[in-house]
Amino acid sequence: MLSSLFRIKGMRRTALLLGLCSLLQAGSTILQAWSLARAVTILFQGEGSAAALPYLFSFLAAYCARHTCIWFARITSGRFAERASEALQRDLMQKLLERGAQHVAQNGTGKLVTLVIDGIVRFRTYLERFVPRVLDMAFITLPVLVFVYVLDALSGILLTVTLPILIGFFILLGSAARRTADRQWHSYQVLARHFTDTLRGLETLRFLGRSESFAATVARVSDRYRRATMRTLRVAFLSSFALDFFSTLSVAVVAVGLGLRLIEGGIDLMPALTVLLLAPEYYQPVRMLGTDFHASSDGKAAWRTIEQIMAMEHTREDKDMAVLNTSPSTVAIYTEQRAASATIQLDQVCVTGDEQDQALVQLSDLTFILDEQKRTVGIVGASGAGKTTLLNVLGGLLSPTSGTVKISDVPIDDRMRAIWQRQTAYIPQHPYLFSASLADNIRFYEPDATDEEVLRAAHAAGLSELLEELPRGIHEQIGEGGRGLSGGQVQRVALARALVGHRSILLLDEPTAHLDIETEWELKMTLLAAFEGRRVFLATHRIHWMPEMDWILVLEHGHLVEQGTHEQLMQSGGVYRTMLEAATGGASSG
Repeated sequence: MLSSLFRIKGMRRTALLLGLCSLLQAGSTILQAWSLARAVTILFQGEGSAAALPYLFSFLAAYCARHTCIWFARITSGRFAERASEALQRDLMQKLLERGAQHVAQNGTGKLVTLVIDGIVRFRTYLERFVPRVLDMAFITLPVLVFVYVLDALSGILLTVTLPILIGFFILLGSAARRTADRQWHSYQVLARHFTDTLRGLETLRFLGRSESFAATVARVSDRYRRATMRTLRVAFLSSFALDFFSTLSVAVVAVGLGLRLIEGGIDLMPALTVLLLAPEYYQPVRMLGTDFHASSDGKAAWRTIEQIMAMEHTREDKDMAVLNTSPSTVAIYTEQRAASATIQLDQVCVTGDEQDQALVQLSDLTFILDEQKRTVGIVGASGAGKTTLLNVLGGLLSPTSGTVKISDVPIDDRMRAIWQRQTAYIPQHPYLFSASLADNIRFYEPDATDEEVLRAAHAAGLSELLEELPRGIHEQIGEGGRGLSGGQVQRVALARALVGHRSILLLDEPTAHLDIETEWELKMTLLAAFEGRRVFLATHRIHWMPEMDWILVLEHGHLVEQGTHEQLMQSGGVYRTMLEAATGGASSG
């Protein structure tokens, strides 16, 4: 776990500063105990307060230095945790955007929302509290133990023997706490997912009269989370009690031994008192580590979940560096001028999922070549044939399990995927409208686009009538809390997003599946005009689009069963012709 933390930017520098603070804190603690013991010894021996005064000032200076180190360490760890968590949140959001809507749907919107917001906060707490305690264990405990050995070897041996026992109880109870914390984090994610999905579907639930009955489900999940939290607290309190009890018992054993030897004359007052003052400080780091471990264990669980999503791939900064190191001829293949006419080749591409990827339609041994003459490509098949999965593979949103995807003989790998995606615009079945102005929604791919560019894209996408109705034009608020739009208008906004970005690759996933016939026909005319000069991949089960396509891919249960032009597929009399005749009631002819 700690090795993965050191991959975080700035972790090594922060660890060095915190380690230095721990060493200074150890020195201040030793000086503080020694000065106080020396002053008490002088007063006990009756040498007068004047002789003890310098040691009291030394004690005060060491006390101030120690707490200054603690304050500086807290400030350093807090600022680092804030920067690291913000950077991790940005990288996580970038990763989710790269993987696309299908990955979000597979993992659950509520789960990912919880992870991006609350999980990051808990990870920040973990960095801020747990990591400094680990360093304190190394850089405070050891110097204190060495100094105790210098003063009294027997006390040093006793401290050395008792600490592993204390750490053993900490590990034993800590493992139990980790399991309960993992269950608590899982219960929290389930609760958040239910709560988020309920909020999103509240209007539908009310319409169906199921809102009150569905509240029982949320209550049941909430009670499950409450029980998981109580189990975690019980283990945490038990662990803290055990640490406090055994550390206090160990200090008491040291104190009794020192007292008996002091009575027998086996040790002087000065070293005995110093050891007695240092014994609690020796056990303090492990006690604080145990306390903060339980306080931040859910942050560790969130970090493991984030690591799984990130899959230890390159961050966006690493990818940008990889792009800079790529040869200019390779980058040129992905430029806007060449992307639309590049040859796209899939060779033995397979996509398989696991038990968690139930929404993923698997692809098997897809092999085809799309040259520059095949600029508009239709992907047809029944529901569940694998159209959306193939679209995600072509757009770089989903990496194939096996096989290769090449653009002009250049594979789409981790290094080149970011460049390829800058040339693609994705229009899903249900485009999402953000709670912002119409202009900001259209600027999704190009945040720096001017109002003039937005207006041109809006008119090209067929939004002229809508703009005449809006009092503030493109600056009218839409989305949640704003002006509501029809299904056709939402699709046109999504099209305008693609047009304003000047992206040469359009990926359309059932863009008219949920529209009425009249609206679909109007949008179809708009889309066909937008196809000019672009490479288009249209996944749909609406066969009437296909005569307009240069090339057609027919999928069935994840297999490519046919490919060709509309005329070729009609003459072959295969699956495509059967689908077309079923859609037109058998009225179609070759």
